[in-house]
Amino acid sequence: MPKAIEIKCSSCFKTSEDISDIIGFCADCIKKNNITISNRLEKVHAASRSQFNLPGKPSKGQDGIECPVCMNKCSIAEGEKGFCGLRKGLDGKLVHNGGTKDKGIFSWYRDPLPTNCVASWVCEGYDARGSHNLAVFYQACSMNCLFCQNWHFRQTDPEKEKPVPADELISVASSDTFCICFFGGDPSPQMPHALSVSTVLAENGVRICWETNGMMATKYLDRALDLSLNTGGCIKFDLKAYDDHLHKALTGISNRPVQDNFLRAADRFEERPDNPLVIASTLLVPGYIEKDEVYQIARFIARINPDIPYSLLAFAPQFFMADMPFTSSKQAKEAEAAAHEAGLTNVHIGNRHLLGL
Repeated sequence: MPKAIEIKCSSCFKTSEDISDIIGFCADCIKKNNITISNRLEKVHAASRSQFNLPGKPSKGQDGIECPVCMNKCSIAEGEKGFCGLRKGLDGKLVHNGGTKDKGIFSWYRDPLPTNCVASWVCEGYDARGSHNLAVFYQACSMNCLFCQNWHFRQTDPEKEKPVPADELISVASSDTFCICFFGGDPSPQMPHALSVSTVLAENGVRICWETNGMMATKYLDRALDLSLNTGGCIKFDLKAYDDHLHKALTGISNRPVQDNFLRAADRFEERPDNPLVIASTLLVPGYIEKDEVYQIARFIARINPDIPYSLLAFAPQFFMADMPFTSSKQAKEAEAAAHEAGLTNVHIGNRHLLGL
């Protein structure tokens, strides 16, 4: 395993292997909301996205057409693309290359149960041996996580990819399909497609699950929750950071819409508490998302309902943060203790194979 590189924070000059070279600042300095740091990090995100021919940030121009699919609410001008790369302004209207109710850009595979699903330790699918999860990997996203653990979807150019009809995905489900899970990337930029598929599969007895950053428009969130509730599935929110400045540094996007959507979803937890409808998770990024940040996230969850399951996921160096170390078992156990201290009753450490536990 390669050794992480020690980097000096460009603000306080502290040196640590828990500072990412591309970010260039430690978590403490980022949280101070220094305008110079914020501006520099905005440029970092723009540069990282330019490599994949994507806009640097969600557009908010007055002369564009607002996209209603996710909470970025891009205002897309003539000839410009939305943040996710799936929509473009052309002749005064939005042109969609995927993410419509009829067509999407994704890959899929059958994942034998039990899987390493974020919710596996509380999901009834854990005991459904002989069946499989139909895993739908959407190739677009509404965030720009510099640490993305599934970043290879970026290698798909939405403008060159041929979208797949919803009927084609529906047809691959079989009698052994216990559940379908939409992830990626993220399902939020392609919710019309995911809902079109899942509505049909729900009628055929397939459980509907979601693994998401929580950025879908509210009307789509409500429909996703209904489908999961009625079929025995679940929605898994990846709560990446509690501090908004830190969230923007890591993902390029504010976490306020995510928190609003999580509140909306978690308020329905008691509709089916024995088979949890809503689950939360957080990736433990060394130096940035450790016990203090986990405590704040867990307290936010516990104030809604202390019984909401919460999974802490070990980080593997990926994408633009490949110079970072893996999460250590010490960091994971400290985060687990912090989540309990914050009031949560059902806390789990995932990706344990990365920790040696």
